[in-house]
Formats: sequence, C-alpha cells, structure tokens
Amino acid sequence: MSIRWNTKARPWARNTWTWRGSILASDPELEGKWHAPRSGRDVAARLVRSADGNVSVADVESGGELVSAASAQIRISRRVGSVPRRIFFPDQSMFVTRDNDGVDRLLGASVGRGTKWLVEMERFRPRLAIAVALIAVLAFAVYRYAVPVLVEVAIAVTPDVVPGLMSSGALATLDEAVLSESELDAERQQEITNGFKALAAHAPRGSDGYTLYFRKGGAIGPNALALPDGTIIITDELIILAGDDDDSIYGVLGHEIGHVADEHSLRRLYRAAGITGLIILIGGDIGSGVEDVLIQGSALLSLSYSRDQERDADRYSIEIMHRAGRDPEAIARFFEVMRDRFGDTGKGAILTTHPATSERIEEARRYAREITATAKGGDG
Repeated sequence: MSIRWNTKARPWARNTWTWRGSILASDPELEGKWHAPRSGRDVAARLVRSADGNVSVADVESGGELVSAASAQIRISRRVGSVPRRIFFPDQSMFVTRDNDGVDRLLGASVGRGTKWLVEMERFRPRLAIAVALIAVLAFAVYRYAVPVLVEVAIAVTPDVVPGLMSSGALATLDEAVLSESELDAERQQEITNGFKALAAHAPRGSDGYTLYFRKGGAIGPNALALPDGTIIITDELIILAGDDDDSIYGVLGHEIGHVADEHSLRRLYRAAGITGLIILIGGDIGSGVEDVLIQGSALLSLSYSRDQERDADRYSIEIMHRAGRDPEAIARFFEVMRDRFGDTGKGAILTTHPATSERIEEARRYAREITATAKGGDG
C-alpha cells in the first residue's frame, strides 16, 4: 500500500478538523494496525503526519484519534526486505504497516542514518547488481586460488589418525553396500600380496605403508581403489580379467600406490570440503556441511580423480614398475584389455574411475619406453 492523499471524502475524515484541527485534507497517510500499549488488542488504523510534524493514528471505523506524538518522539524499526515496519509511540503503543515505501516517504526524516543506507541499497538495483557481481568475483578467486592453497595447508597439518578414520569409514561403507568377501583362493591371494609388497617396497612409505584387501566387486566389477591411509582394494573380477598377466595386475596396483603416495584422495576430499564450505558460507550454516564431508569416509567414494591425477598415477605406476624390475608398459596393456572388454564408455568397471582412452594408453606406452631408453642409456 503506497501513500495516498486525502483527496476523497471518507467517513472518518469528512471533517478535516477531527484531529485537533492540525491534519489538513492534503496530509499523507498510511494504513495498518494500531496495537494498544501493554495489550494484545489491535485496531485497523491510519497513520498521518501533519504539516507541523506531528504523527497521529486514527481508528478507521470511528475516525477517533488513538495516539499522537511529535516526529522526534517516535521510533521506527529498520527496513529489512518486506518485513512489516513498526512505529513506536511514547505511550508504548505501536503502529504496524506493510507499506515500507510509504513509511520511508512519510517519515523519512525520522529514519536514522544506519537505516537509510540499507534502504537506498535495496532501492537502487544497479548497486545490488554490482554487489552480487563482486561477490561472484570473490567466490571465483577463492575457488581458483585460495582453495588449492588451503588444500595443501590442510594436508600438511592433517594428523596421521585422520586418513585412517576416513579410510575405515569408506571401507565399511563399501563392504556394506557394494563389496563382498573374496572368492579368490588363499594361495592366489598370498601370491599377489607378496608381489604387491615387493612393489610397494619401492614407494616412499615402504611395504609396511600399504595394506592390500581382496574383495568381490559386485556392481563395480573389475576395479581397484586406493584410500588415504594406504589401504588398497582389488576385486576378484579384475584379477580374473588380467588372466596370467600378473604384471598388468601389479601395474594397476602401482597406479593405486601412486594415488596414495601423492595423497590424491586427501586432495580431492579437502577440495570438495573447501568448495562445499564456500557454497555454505555464502548460503549460511557452514559448520554441519563441511563436517559431513570431512568426517564421513563414504564421501570419498563419490569423488572422482581429476584427469591430471590419473595421468600422474599412470606415470607413477610406470616408474615404480621399472624400479621393481617389472614391465613398465603393463598398465597400458591392462587398460587395453579393459577398453576391448568395455569400450571407452567407462560403464560398470574400472573405467568409471580410471578412464582408459586411447590417448591415455598411448601416453603410458610412450612414457614407459622413455623410461626404459633412459635407463639403458645410463647403463651404457
């Protein structure tokens, strides 16, 4: 309801001298409700500011004056969106109206400085657009530059117990929802475990820094997963698919060792937490959202490695396989088997988390040959 002028005759205002003779027919008015002091009673009323600066409230039905005070004696609530405004009188009565624009125009001189700038910001849309644009730029800058730095800081200060808690939570979730007990015979498990330990001995953590688990993959099929604390899971389906090519199995395990050594799982988790925190910080309630991402180990399962992280893990597999005296091209050979079996779609297998494109296979083979040639050159 905007401010209206008494240009029409009304039952309560036919005699313009009804209110102390101070309210002229041209006085602006506001419609709302008047609340009596120390009472829950409210009355449909109109508020008028007269030419001499007095502010009066009249009963709509009777036209009788309910309260009157000088402008300097009243208090006006701050404007916040479309929240109704409250005008307080010295006798503790209150006039309430939803006509925010009318309050600002009628009683603008009584609105404090602290309120005026907020009102102006709300009215002047270009300023709001500029503010939104600045927030967007700031959010992008935080995402692009601050989050990566904060991720590295978080990794540096993460206690050893935290990756363990995350990994145990993720493993428990997998065992409950997807994986089942391995059906691979104990002798074959021990054979692969021994080869894995020999391979891991060439990683910075050493063989004791990694633990290999065998599981039946179920819905995820032939796959291998690395968790932050050095836990590595390999499925029966992957081992069966590799057949007699043990080096291709170790090539995959070397790839997973690379993810752990470069702390890719922690990086993707902390990055997700940082982005989540940024979004929640803008929207509110930052505490619970980031807590859910960090504490629930199952969050690891919903995050994918970046293309660069996958490429780095491929290179790590090639390097560690070479150091261990195994075929450094094995990872490329296994991805070729996966590609031939499942195509480049990445559906239902290791390709979901480890996309085996032809370009990636070619790059792995090229790097393996480069490593081999460099080693031969050094021996010569």
